[in-house]
Amino acid sequence: MTLDLPLDPRLLLLSPEDNCVIATTTLAAGTALTLEGERVVLTATVVLGHKLARHALSAGDKIFRYGAPIGHVTRDVARGEHLHTHNLESDYLPTYTLDAGHAYVERDES
Repeated sequence: MTLDLPLDPRLLLLSPEDNCVIATTTLAAGTALTLEGERVVLTATVVLGHKLARHALSAGDKIFRYGAPIGHVTRDVARGEHLHTHNLESDYLPTYTLDAGHAYVERDES
């Protein structure tokens, strides 16, 4: 989906297929942004290089960055919400938080 609506200059869209945008600077909680023509106010600080939801997402939706799927959201996410390990899970690699059932390397216990 390609939209030609205004995007805040502090955000970067890497590919038209992406459903996330990247913060080009650290954005404090309470910052107002224009995201595809809609004003959103950040509820949490988003640091440089982190992702924000380009639109509202439902639990299980795939996240696309550079036009490729990188994982899925684990709960519903509002437009402009920070996407990170608290609500995003990789479909390819375990998270560094090593939540129950995740490990960096499968070990042979024999």
